[in-house]
Amino acid sequence: MEKLLKIIGAAWGAKKIGGGKCGCIGTVVVFLILYWLLGFVFNMF
Repeated sequence: MEKLLKIIGAAWGAKKIGGGKCGCIGTVVVFLILYWLLGFVFNMF
């Protein structure tokens, strides 16, 4: 369940941050960065 929440959160954030401005590769990079950062957040709790 934790992995699913990380994926949903990272996808939503990548769409908001990189959607349209950076293109497809920029959105993927933002998704990977957010997924990595959310891993730290979920490990803290």
